[in-house]
Amino acid sequence: MSSCTGLKIAVICSSNMNRSMEAHALLGKKGFNHIKIPGKSIRDPNVYPFGTSYTQIYDDLVKKDKKMYTESGMLHILDRNRRIKERPEKFQRTEKKYDVILTCEERVYDLVLLDFESREPADQQPVHIITWTL
Repeated sequence: MSSCTGLKIAVICSSNMNRSMEAHALLGKKGFNHIKIPGKSIRDPNVYPFGTSYTQIYDDLVKKDKKMYTESGMLHILDRNRRIKERPEKFQRTEKKYDVILTCEERVYDLVLLDFESREPADQQPVHIITWTL
């Protein structure tokens, strides 16, 4: 999730169904409400409201420029993603870099720390991990 301030934020709960979705709703009300994927240029990304499904994004890119997004591999990625899941993402499987990670319970906070400890360090960028009881 990107914000109007440029922060990259992840919200994690044990099932991606209840508390993290509530957190996303709350953050959305504060302006943290969109995702960005590559567009025709670096200055012109495709921006979608948070919660947009992979299928909706796929269909939009086909309408915009099917040839370009096929050649860039974006349609392939979205097609693969929508066959796997509609929206949620398992944190442990992503290599994305976040500025802030909000966990919705202490147990999940501990799991995030364990995951970081098990990874090979890729860089030395700080991340704030916060338990947010909802």
